[in-house]
Amino acid sequence: MTDQLDLNQLRTFLAVYRSGSFTGAAQLLGLSQPTVTTQMRALERQTGRELFERGPRGVVPTAVADELAARIATPLDELATVAGPDPAAGDRRAPVHLAGPAELLCSRALPALAPLVCDGVRLRVSPGLTDALLDELRAGRHDLVIATARPRGRALTSVPLTDEEFVLVAAPVWADALKERLAVEGPAVLHTVPLVSYAEDLPIARRYWRHVFGRRLSCTAAVTVPDLRGVLAAVEAGAGFTVLPRYLCLDQLARGTLVPLHEPDDPPINTGFLVQRPGVGDNPDVARVREVLLRAARGW
Repeated sequence: MTDQLDLNQLRTFLAVYRSGSFTGAAQLLGLSQPTVTTQMRALERQTGRELFERGPRGVVPTAVADELAARIATPLDELATVAGPDPAAGDRRAPVHLAGPAELLCSRALPALAPLVCDGVRLRVSPGLTDALLDELRAGRHDLVIATARPRGRALTSVPLTDEEFVLVAAPVWADALKERLAVEGPAVLHTVPLVSYAEDLPIARRYWRHVFGRRLSCTAAVTVPDLRGVLAAVEAGAGFTVLPRYLCLDQLARGTLVPLHEPDDPPINTGFLVQRPGVGDNPDVARVREVLLRAARGW
């Protein structure tokens, strides 16, 4: 890759990388979209590599773009802090890039952050899986990530955010026939019931089986939905059984449209973490979002 790269093109590249679109980058930088497109084409010609692939909702960075972002994000953020705000941006505040599990973002984080938005804070929210989001955080694509596991190494700083308790649930049409049998016969009675899961490898259900029943789960999924809200909807409609974070199905449990099949004294719990990459640009709204999330999580 050529060593002498244009600084303005690199700033534009980083804005495209973080916003996920040429339009979003143009808005962040106060440029026209054709200018952003022209700069990115020039940067691709200079590097001799494709940086972004067109997607249905914007652009997707290539591995080359991931590598370049990892190299330049911290230096450009530090330079921006020293140089001060871009006059072209006027009084517009830089957005806070927040990422995490879609379910937790939608049901907990965004409602908690609504007052900040009314106060002028701008948010760019990205759902995803923890490992990928942490890689993107290291590359500078996000400011904060809600992670389902503590990140390894010392490159990222993290604090515990919330504990998720997992509950084994089904609709009443299944629960009425299974709950007493499960208590007497054990988890084998569920092998004939459709299992609805987040993914083919059944990560949440397998953990529940190990922790509560002390054995491996031998079922396969009847339905997989890569969003726990979809899993919840399917099970509430009678599709079978599943394991969900209790916070996600509190209303359904209260209404009786979902029934806990088993209530162990020591349910499995997963700790979520709020993760930040040190050395980012001095955006005071990042600290405000972080403070609100930590305070709100005490009641989650």
